[in-house]
Amino acid sequence: MTNIAELAGKDPLSRRYFMEMTAKMSFGLSLSVPFLPKNFQAQNSAKAKNLIYIYLAGGMTHLDTFDPKKNSGVMGDTEILDTVVDNMKFGMHLKDLAKQADKIAVINSMTSTNGAHEQGEYIMRTGYDKRATIVHPTVGPWAETLLGKRGDILPDSVLVGQSTSNAGFMDPSLSPLPIADPAGGVPNTTLMVEGDRFDRRMKMAQTLGQQFVEKFKYTGPKSYAEYYNQANRLLKSDALSAFDISNESNSAEYGDGRLGQGCLLARKLVENGVRVVEVVSGGWDMHTDFSGGTAMRVPELDKAVATLIRDLDSRGLLDSTLIAIGTEFGRTPEINMNSGRDHYPAAYSCMLAGGGIKGGTVYGETDGSGKKVKTNPVKPADFLATIGYGLGLDLDETVYSPTQRPFTFADKGVPATALFG
Repeated sequence: MTNIAELAGKDPLSRRYFMEMTAKMSFGLSLSVPFLPKNFQAQNSAKAKNLIYIYLAGGMTHLDTFDPKKNSGVMGDTEILDTVVDNMKFGMHLKDLAKQADKIAVINSMTSTNGAHEQGEYIMRTGYDKRATIVHPTVGPWAETLLGKRGDILPDSVLVGQSTSNAGFMDPSLSPLPIADPAGGVPNTTLMVEGDRFDRRMKMAQTLGQQFVEKFKYTGPKSYAEYYNQANRLLKSDALSAFDISNESNSAEYGDGRLGQGCLLARKLVENGVRVVEVVSGGWDMHTDFSGGTAMRVPELDKAVATLIRDLDSRGLLDSTLIAIGTEFGRTPEINMNSGRDHYPAAYSCMLAGGGIKGGTVYGETDGSGKKVKTNPVKPADFLATIGYGLGLDLDETVYSPTQRPFTFADKGVPATALFG
């Protein structure tokens, strides 16, 4: 993308292009979304003040991670690993997390009817089924809407691992800041001209934008103006250093992959006051050679999350930071002809830690082959509601879309309150 400062300094047409394309490419926004009324009443009883939601795109295998079985016919090469908690068993590649099982709650009774990637990811990140007529917000915009904005400079939510984001039907200014490469920091922040000159150019661009706002009396353009005001404040502040992990002394402990570095960035952002950080990591769609796939992906996950837990704990942030691991579905107990596992939404696993979670907890159970949920089924909306409950979100608060349709966080999902101590 053309440098943000360079576009700001060209002719009026280029400036309008700058304002439109920066928002579209950075946030995937639509001009047709108006402001929404906000409820700023927080639930003070919540222990979690921050959320790090690690989303494993592709469908993490439950049998080879958090729900291994004694049935050798479904386990393939994966062996069962004991943890420091007697009734909690992991797959053999989760060696580091096994030592911290007393800080972890595992949900082994996740269940869904969404067997396609896009639909499965959508509901696991919004709590709603994907519809053609509306886009639903993820956790970050909901949290800012229901709890209020936390600070003036840093965004309330950040999305790591993707280059675009949006706020769904909510105000575009609530969109999480997207950071595609966790090691790259915030893109397009190098000024091509001196500060005063840049300010003059931005003022000219805002004047042009204000003319558009006055001509077309709806709130979408005002959202863009607020977005640019926020971006300018961040650009000219010392807060940009919160996105720089190049000098973190424990970087190697997280691993040098994007998942590990994404977790490191998430820790630093939370430490600097960002409320919600989503870290999206792909590579979990293992239709072929699941043994090789898990041998590569699961140790990376193990190292990153175990280090994140230790790091937050050592900084006094674990009790106030809820860590969640989600995925769109599990993998089939049957190993296919390509030595892989296929999509399996009927039963899968997720994990929680910190933020008031009762460690050493195994919630729900599947049968001896990991095929059917036997106790305490948890649907995607319930999982999101559990996260919302941990953050103190009012799960009954109604927010209206621009078409005046009523919505609640996690679509009336029921939180698994037993997971909290």
